[in-house]
Amino acid sequence: MKRIRHTILLAMLGVSLFATSCNEDFLENDIKSRLTDDMQWASEGNADLFLNDIYAALSNKWNSPDNLDNFTDDNDAGFYWKSYSWRQGIVDPAVNNGTPMDHANGNATDYASWAAGFLKIRKCNLFIQKITENSANFSEAYRKKRIDEVRFLRAYYYSEMFMHLGGLPIITEVLDRNTMGEEALYRSRNTFEETFNFITKELGEIVANKALPVKYNNGDADAGRATLGAALALKGWLELYAASPAFNAATPAAGADPNKLVGFGNFDAKRWATAAATNKQFMDTYGGTYALFPDINAFWWEKNEYNSEVIWDRQVVAVIMGSNYEQYGGPVWIDGVYYTWGNYCPTQELVDQFAMANGKPISDPGSGYDPQNPYLNREKRFYDFIVYDGAPYKQDWMAKVDTIYTRIDKVRPSKNQIDFGTDDVGNTGYYFKKKINPLKPRGGAASGQNYVYYRYAEVLLNYSEAQNEAVGPDASVYSAINAIRKRSNLPELPAGLTKETMRQAIRRERRVELCFEAKRFYDIIRWVVAEDVMNKDFHGMKITNTSPNDNKGKWVYEVVGLNHPHVFTKKMYMNPVPQPVVDQNKKIVQNPGY
Repeated sequence: MKRIRHTILLAMLGVSLFATSCNEDFLENDIKSRLTDDMQWASEGNADLFLNDIYAALSNKWNSPDNLDNFTDDNDAGFYWKSYSWRQGIVDPAVNNGTPMDHANGNATDYASWAAGFLKIRKCNLFIQKITENSANFSEAYRKKRIDEVRFLRAYYYSEMFMHLGGLPIITEVLDRNTMGEEALYRSRNTFEETFNFITKELGEIVANKALPVKYNNGDADAGRATLGAALALKGWLELYAASPAFNAATPAAGADPNKLVGFGNFDAKRWATAAATNKQFMDTYGGTYALFPDINAFWWEKNEYNSEVIWDRQVVAVIMGSNYEQYGGPVWIDGVYYTWGNYCPTQELVDQFAMANGKPISDPGSGYDPQNPYLNREKRFYDFIVYDGAPYKQDWMAKVDTIYTRIDKVRPSKNQIDFGTDDVGNTGYYFKKKINPLKPRGGAASGQNYVYYRYAEVLLNYSEAQNEAVGPDASVYSAINAIRKRSNLPELPAGLTKETMRQAIRRERRVELCFEAKRFYDIIRWVVAEDVMNKDFHGMKITNTSPNDNKGKWVYEVVGLNHPHVFTKKMYMNPVPQPVVDQNKKIVQNPGY
């Protein structure tokens, strides 16, 4: 277990730690609140306890069965999750406290929550203020490093809300009801552009300061803390996000926006170039430190933490502060035993995005795809990520290989047989294998695999998209995309692609490479395609035999609708500001459509 993991746990003990570390004069003094604060900022060790509590507030996105991919066309989620209401268009400032992505599972997915986000930001502001006020107690190196760490965390927390809400009140000092009047306490929202500029400026200054390391490696005492790599990767991603059509337009995707809260209010092609330059800066400056991990299947395994591709993650400790990911996903029945909830069920829409082994999409007449033998000769990532009918399934804890069947078989029924919603068995005919550690699902927070927020492959994808939009498919665009394809044994993209055909190739590559990493939601929003892909029924694969009583006929593969309601309206390109926030602060303007 690494040091930051220890200290996060210690920080949770709070007052008891300080009580045992104080001297007798403190214990005998009546003004304990002031002296407790003094003790908090009396040394670097004590200040680190406060900082580790800020790290502990990072969303552990493993720990929700209703993750952000449930809000997309990649996954068929259960009807009992909040995503099911969202996908019916039930989104309102007073429903679920205005935060449809906020699952009631601790801080697992509270990244879109106004209240939780600003509580974290307040902690960041307090840390910076106290370190500055008590600077004599800290070395210069400590101050520079820790302040930049917290500036990064504050920027990250702002970015999570920004992507769901748009413009936010920019608060960099500690608000105090006892000393401040209403004018100082109740802030209006800054514009989309002002909020974006604030976050990216902070990240740019952190990178320029060079007070943080570029990367941490497995076993480093400070592994899990912010790095220059994390700051530059986040900056490049936000620039790509903001340059995209949903926001980089006279009228944003969410609708008329006179206050410029959910978009820039104009189109500027230079925003694509800025995003490309930042991601290129990462590749050129840190390319010797970060690189694609050779085996994407093993990338997330606990034993491979902090490999060459990991840019920033949230540390997880099995059982103590672990994750339930393996419990939530994967085949429900393994070797005839019920193990998982089967909650991650890829749709046919996602499965169809995986290319053939020859690199061609299945829609290409020359691909060799056979709709009645659809799982033959697919690309490597298909077999790494997807559990399909007839797939061999073997994890380290299993004594032998199990074959997972999802077909409707009356002769030899499978417990994983597609059931269209009667129990935990999936409705699509597919399960997910990506990111599942080779450990036995056993309930509780058993898994110790870290949650990876950013990895180097995403930087390559971000660059290729931004550069293609800025100047077209030049050699550097091909190079970035082909590096990812090469890892999956795919041939290089064909020469001579236009900007439009390269755009589609990049989007397909992005969807496959980053599937089930909480990226697809932001892509369908920023590309302004959610109104198309989310207003349609999703599909699964129904497999039956033409002679069902003896299986002597032919197995028939039929793409079928899942018959779930789907409604996506224009306002849903942004979340609403929660109604209690608007009620309490009359300066807060609601997002369009709500």
